[in-house]
Amino acid sequence: MGELFGNLSSLSELDVSFNKLTGDLPNSIGSLSNLSSLYMQNNQFTGSVNVLRGLSSALTTLNIANNNFSGWIPKEFSSIPDLKLGGNSFANGPAPPPPPFMPPPPQRPRNRPKHPQGQGDAPKGSESPTIQSDKKQGLGTGPLVGIIAGSIVAVLCVLLLLVCCMRNARKRKDDASSESKDFVGPLTVNIERASSRETPEPNLEDTSIATVKLPPPEKMTPERVYGKNGSMRKTKVPITATPYTVASLQVATNSFCQDSLLGEGSLGRVYKADFPNGKVLAVKKIDSAALSLQEEDNFLEAVSSMSRLRHPNIVPLTGYCVEHGQRLLVYEYIGNGTLHDILHFSDEMSRKLTWNIRVRIALGTARALEYLHEVCLPSVVHRNFKSSNILLDEEHNPHLSDCGLAALTPNTERQVSTEVFGSFGYSAPEFAMSGIYTVKSDVYSFGVVMLELLTGRKPLDSSRERSEQSLVRWATPQLHDIDALAKMVDPALNGMYPAKSLSRFADIIALCVQPEPEFRPPMSEVVQQLVRLMQRASIVRRQSGEELGFSYRAPEREGDMRDISF
Repeated sequence: MGELFGNLSSLSELDVSFNKLTGDLPNSIGSLSNLSSLYMQNNQFTGSVNVLRGLSSALTTLNIANNNFSGWIPKEFSSIPDLKLGGNSFANGPAPPPPPFMPPPPQRPRNRPKHPQGQGDAPKGSESPTIQSDKKQGLGTGPLVGIIAGSIVAVLCVLLLLVCCMRNARKRKDDASSESKDFVGPLTVNIERASSRETPEPNLEDTSIATVKLPPPEKMTPERVYGKNGSMRKTKVPITATPYTVASLQVATNSFCQDSLLGEGSLGRVYKADFPNGKVLAVKKIDSAALSLQEEDNFLEAVSSMSRLRHPNIVPLTGYCVEHGQRLLVYEYIGNGTLHDILHFSDEMSRKLTWNIRVRIALGTARALEYLHEVCLPSVVHRNFKSSNILLDEEHNPHLSDCGLAALTPNTERQVSTEVFGSFGYSAPEFAMSGIYTVKSDVYSFGVVMLELLTGRKPLDSSRERSEQSLVRWATPQLHDIDALAKMVDPALNGMYPAKSLSRFADIIALCVQPEPEFRPPMSEVVQQLVRLMQRASIVRRQSGEELGFSYRAPEREGDMRDISF
């Protein structure tokens, strides 16, 4: 890239993503002091990102995912609201401390009176004896350096011994409270931070050779796990979610009665749980018959991974229960219903889903999939992406549920169940043909949900004419026909949508539902296209709101797109 940024100090947004660029970042990029958005993902950049440290105070968006960057992540990045770093080779933990200070060897004094060598020869009140010659008694430069080096090694040994003692003491404490030897299982997913605001970087400046601050141990929750045969064992995995007892969940759900039933999803039913403290949560009761013995053993590992998924558009796992052969997952309760029910079973609610709200729902769920596919390491495949797994809150913000449950689905050696792996109408062609499911299969399912938002139709509807029963087959040939596209739009919108925005929305759908998975875009590209759609519409809205054919309310603050009409 050379030093081409030296004279572009007024640049506010730079997008060089998906260009296969190579090499280290040029120093001139650090002169872009007014840069607010920088997109460099999906290239082949190498080296350190320290050149971007000076931009962190102005940046609101930084995406350097899927490159070959290495070294440590600068702590200044913690101030960037929208930060994406996945797919690189950054070192874990804080940067190493600077090397210990080595004082220079003392020099022989010049032009000073010489005294006889010996500790008892100097008279009282006179100067201390000085080193006159290397040949005489006293410490030379070599022995002094050796003493300093030996002292440093001794300090390090003491610190290492202290750490070992602390670990042994903690291990003895754990062993004393355990009925059998604990086993720390490997994590199935290593989740990177999606936002540095949630988990700020440690202060690297506080680390020194003399004061070593050990990182706090990860929360380790030992649990009694009962197998199907009633046998009990103990396991221990790092889990951040809250453990619940079966008794407490039975009380909260009124013994899992029909009145508390919210719905039936993959692997089990979901119940509303009202706790005595006033908290309302959702409890998924896993059907143990659907799990193999190996999956039972890996249940807590899957819970550990799911509990660390953190994204504003993903329903967080807050608790779990593993008692007496029961497997239950506890989630936050989103009380405004699913996108599927609002679109297909409530005319009054579907009319509230204006065009701008539908675009916002698409963007929010796209960001959730982008997080699972491109931020989590390794990538998390949803496998059951559909409108009934998209929950809407009171402000119609989308929240994707069942994230990470693919780890609990039956293995491929068992009979494939479309109820578990996905639903008819949402499944990609490659899954129907061979049972193969990848992140690109999620992209296809996302395109189907976008079609639902556009048309208001179900993915499969046997009540319609045979040629219109499959939404994808019926809609795909018409996505690039302006007249046909206008006739496809959900009647609940009452024609209140901008034609250009509708056309761009359809273009994104056409890319996502490509029959060949290699031609479908990654979710980061889908997110960018939806963001650009919103930005273009915002410009048009500012020029003339009347041209859009309906009223609008300006955002309360810059960048708030909630009430912008597209």
